[in-house]
Amino acid sequence: MSLKNILGTILVIIIFFFGIIFAFASAYSSLRLIVAGLLFVLGFGIIFYLNRRPKVTIQKLELSGEMKAVAINCPNCSASIKPDRIKIISGVPYATCPYCDNTFEITEEPKW
Repeated sequence: MSLKNILGTILVIIIFFFGIIFAFASAYSSLRLIVAGLLFVLGFGIIFYLNRRPKVTIQKLELSGEMKAVAINCPNCSASIKPDRIKIISGVPYATCPYCDNTFEITEEPKW
């Protein structure tokens, strides 16, 4: 469990505790019921923030014919590019050279 989740859980417990106290004290003033409602909304908002998950995008690749692996070299300095330096931006693969920081598009050679 991360530190963010631990601190968030402690904060939610404190906010709910004060929300309950303000809800019980609303018999004396209706303003306290509004404060209790705001505290509960804030507590549930923090719970929602802590439990949200990152969006996962799955991309499928359709290959047209036989494929073979080839080394990718930087067109600027001819350095070899490792696969972890390749990023797909808007559906187009780009690679960044670790030596000269050149960013280039990876293109497919014609099959004819």
